[in-house]
Amino acid sequence: MADQPRRPRTLADARTEAEAAFKKVTTKPVEAPPKKAAVPGVREQVTLRIDQDVLEHFQSQGPGWQDRMNAALRKAAGL
Repeated sequence: MADQPRRPRTLADARTEAEAAFKKVTTKPVEAPPKKAAVPGVREQVTLRIDQDVLEHFQSQGPGWQDRMNAALRKAAGL
């Protein structure tokens, strides 16, 4: 097959290319929203699966078992 001759560039083609190049250079990249800063002392509700015997151990000591479990997790994490 013979090569087709290139069609001559028109003003509209040049303008479209120029606008695309300008937009590419001047458009800011989309940035992820900033992460929320962790506020000390604020707790977050989570769902956690733990063994039944571990839960019973903390609950057997009475009210405040969640605070004791949090303290044990902080100690294990080295915080």
